[in-house]
Amino acid sequence: MKIIDVQVIVLKSPESYGASTRGEEVRGIKYLGIVKVQTDAGISGYADLETQPHVAKAIVEAPSEGSVSGFFGLRSILLGEDPFEVERLWHKMYMGSVYYGRRGAVMQVISGIDIALWDILGKAVRQPVFKLLGGGYRDKVMAYASTLFRSTPEGMADASRWYLEQGYKAVKFGWGVFGEDPERDVELVLAARKALGDRTELLIDSGWYVHRTAKEAIQMVKRLEQFRPFLIEEPLPPEDYEGYAQLSGAVDTLIACGEQEATEWGFNTLIERAQIDVVQPDLSRCGGFTAGRKIVHMAELHNRLCIPHSWTSDLLTAASLHLNAFMRRAVFQEFNVTSGPLSRDLCVNPLQLEDGMLRIPQGPGLGVEVNEATIEKYRVA
Repeated sequence: MKIIDVQVIVLKSPESYGASTRGEEVRGIKYLGIVKVQTDAGISGYADLETQPHVAKAIVEAPSEGSVSGFFGLRSILLGEDPFEVERLWHKMYMGSVYYGRRGAVMQVISGIDIALWDILGKAVRQPVFKLLGGGYRDKVMAYASTLFRSTPEGMADASRWYLEQGYKAVKFGWGVFGEDPERDVELVLAARKALGDRTELLIDSGWYVHRTAKEAIQMVKRLEQFRPFLIEEPLPPEDYEGYAQLSGAVDTLIACGEQEATEWGFNTLIERAQIDVVQPDLSRCGGFTAGRKIVHMAELHNRLCIPHSWTSDLLTAASLHLNAFMRRAVFQEFNVTSGPLSRDLCVNPLQLEDGMLRIPQGPGLGVEVNEATIEKYRVA
């Protein structure tokens, strides 16, 4: 089997991202990139990209610079290659783009291509990806509703009750107005905790884009610890490794980070230098399954929790479920609750919550079928 084409397809939603009061009114992403890797055996692999899709398309389609290593477009690196050699192809893409990549958008595209290659592998041997990774420890994972902070306590309570009505047993509120006013932050989290009750897990994404020193982050976490959050995510910039170490050592609440991080080297730094409690690899950013399984092993070696970040669509959520199946201990699966078509309509059979859980797809590859009609309807490039 040989790779005959690699594409990035750009989709555009008619809606704009944002949140209002009720949970069902959270709108999804505006643009989304889809990676499609085709083979001469008629098998194609898919993945979605959590990066700027027009930039991703340029990275894939860029011409090679002859024999000059480090300046190749990713399609030219992969044409004619055997998709089964995922480890070698990961390294080939990394080195072939090293002078304009290494991290950022290039690594995010490498991640998507890697996921698509594993999808091809599973389809070729008629096995789900988690079995190719090394085994499945479970067939379902608890989902948490991943949503935005509302601007008022009433809005927080209303949204919390709506997610409970949908069957969620865990909810994460993030970004939005959080961080603008410390007193309001407390009021918003208090409202969520009261509405969710004591038996529903509350997670908080405090937003690294809010500028805080390590001591300010410590004060923020301590203000919220009375509400028993399961974790507080990214209260500092992703690169503030010393600040995270200071924060983690000063509070009881679990500190999480990693959606902005990439490669096993980056996560080794988060664990050993930043001393975080929970790593959050995003398969569409960290390096795909090839890097993701190394990160899982690293977290297990250092006795840290691993909760995959997953935002875009059911396609990425399905991939993340396979990673969760592969872990010896899985805690949560992040579930994007937005209503936009690029989030909800990308797969023929959207993932469904069952008693607060998401089932691990059991079909070949990622185990979900891409909805070609949705791609054609919203395709702009």
